[in-house]
Amino acid sequence: MSRPEVLFPLFAGLETLPGVGPKAAKAFEGLGVTRPKDLFYLLPHSGVDRALRGSVRDVVPPATLTVEVEIGQHVPPRRKGGPYRVHVRDGKVEFLLVYFHARAEALQRLLPTGQRRLVSGKVELFDGIAQMVHPDHVLRLEEAGEVPAYEPVYPLTAGLTQRVVAKAVAGALTRLPILAEWIDAGLKQREGWPDWAQALAAAHGPEGPAALAMTHPARVRLAYDELFAHQVTLAIARARIRKGKGIVTQGAGALRAKVLESLPYAPTGAQVRAVAEIARDMAQPLRMNRLLQGDVGAGKTLVAFQALLIAVESGGQGVMMAPTEILARQHFEGLAPLARAAGVRLELLTGRDRGADRAMKLEDLAAGRIPILVGTHAVFQKDVEFRDLRLAVVDEQHRFGVAQRMELGAKGEAVDVLVMTATPIPRSLALATHGDMDVSVLDEKPAGRKPIRTAMVSSERLDEVVDHLRKAVAEGRQAYWVCPLVEESEVVDYASAEERFKVLRAALGDRVGLVHGQMPPSEKDAAMARFVAGETSVLVATTVIEVGVNVPNATIMVIEQAESFGLAQLHQLRGRVGRGEAASTCLLLYQSPLNETGMRRLTTIRDTEDGFRIAEEDLAMRGAGDLIGTAQSGLPRFRIADLERQASLMALAQTDARKLMHDDPDLSGPRGQAVRALLWLMDQDRAIRLMAVG
Repeated sequence: MSRPEVLFPLFAGLETLPGVGPKAAKAFEGLGVTRPKDLFYLLPHSGVDRALRGSVRDVVPPATLTVEVEIGQHVPPRRKGGPYRVHVRDGKVEFLLVYFHARAEALQRLLPTGQRRLVSGKVELFDGIAQMVHPDHVLRLEEAGEVPAYEPVYPLTAGLTQRVVAKAVAGALTRLPILAEWIDAGLKQREGWPDWAQALAAAHGPEGPAALAMTHPARVRLAYDELFAHQVTLAIARARIRKGKGIVTQGAGALRAKVLESLPYAPTGAQVRAVAEIARDMAQPLRMNRLLQGDVGAGKTLVAFQALLIAVESGGQGVMMAPTEILARQHFEGLAPLARAAGVRLELLTGRDRGADRAMKLEDLAAGRIPILVGTHAVFQKDVEFRDLRLAVVDEQHRFGVAQRMELGAKGEAVDVLVMTATPIPRSLALATHGDMDVSVLDEKPAGRKPIRTAMVSSERLDEVVDHLRKAVAEGRQAYWVCPLVEESEVVDYASAEERFKVLRAALGDRVGLVHGQMPPSEKDAAMARFVAGETSVLVATTVIEVGVNVPNATIMVIEQAESFGLAQLHQLRGRVGRGEAASTCLLLYQSPLNETGMRRLTTIRDTEDGFRIAEEDLAMRGAGDLIGTAQSGLPRFRIADLERQASLMALAQTDARKLMHDDPDLSGPRGQAVRALLWLMDQDRAIRLMAVG
């Protein structure tokens, strides 16, 4: 779809704007501004009161003052680099304008003695005399209108001044085209939002501090435009993925029934609900694109396996993909008893499979003799062919963003996709990163999961902790000991894993193992395997163990320098224990004194095991980008919208976008055409490309 002609002036070079030369244009790039339209969304972050006053006496220094003065004598500096002073008088009192490193002749021209000028800048008292150092504005009286009564302050970067930015923004705003409204009329009226052009004018011409608040209708409207454009893109992607002709996959439920009979407990209500949602999606002729979100230990594996069995019951195949070999092997071991109960063959395929063994698996897979395959991304390779693949379960979303989901879709295979994530994501973020998906949430813990006792312990009591471990090990229990860093770093005196390993080995003997990021994978796997088999009782580890490791006998988790970890990470680590029958403990070792953030983080973990509450708190403390690690999150960069504080707007935008796509799938109606212009303004090129192909 080609860019509407009415938008061309907004996509011109920045140098077509007043006051922007090649240097300034280069500097603007540092603010993410490369075209005139980008300036619309470079909003002022604060403002300065420049209302005209009668005299210095009307303000309490230090303060910003705008006043009309008569210019008196100039006093050049006595020594090189000293201050250059200009005496001026307002309606009531005399004060000084002060300049450093100024050229006398330039100042004579700017401030001719005996004439009247309007000056605006910061006034301070110095030895009882009011001074204005380097006024921000010096204007002839007829130019007074150039200084707004309330002046917006823009973000700057090296090489830009407020004046250059303000002038460029004003220039860009003169190019505002008349565009049709893209927001639903009922919604706009209900929320009391201004039109697009009005909103931009109000955001860039604030009348006072209230106009800079995120809650101001003009700003809310602009934030909504941004979130809505993003959600329309995701809705187009979702429609695209679903449009891929799905296969109707329905199973009679015989295999699922066998598995449920073999379990010592009944599934939770949340598990039953999630399986029903998945079965309903798979039975549609549309492709499923669903996210299964569950806290640590909420029982995602059982749900995923039942989904795979639906594929098998209907005569097809299913695959479960994990990001690493260790995890793939663990899924394989976790699913094996369930597969035995169902009487279904389950195989594992990773990068390690070579030669005849691999060839054999591939042959069986292509012939349909392997109904369920577990593997790493190796299953994406060209030579891996299924006879009739119906469902792909993808573990740990974060390594598999929207782009990869699109690829899986672009292959044209009608595969239903179920993505599992163990990271509880607050709703606003889930909508931003997974808005193209439908979501099932497991928010109940399965029966038999014991709560984990969590305690905060100062590192001064390390010896007590080691004694506690000695007793536990003697009773046959197992423990993790997590250290933050591997190499001794001079900057940070973290007890490195190597050091801690030696200390614990000296105290507890050879039942202590070690695993860290610098080890070759085979050694890491071997150390993990010894711990799983119970040959070692204490595993000293860096955070390699945070995702997915399952050792039911491990009941103690010690996290050293716990204050240096993020909330989500602490929650994930704690979830490694509490998987068996015995009561479990998690000890948060911290170095005192704790700062406020560290304290807040550790008490949050101590006081709740609810991953969703922890995630909300994490979002409030760290912000959205950090939470998922922006680099690999596929998290969109919003310029105006604030995910933490405008979560409800995101939900509104999603509902609205999905309704629009339902009513006008090719955006050809009047509102659809208006939305196309919005997609161009918001650089949603992915949506634009998809519309073009679709």
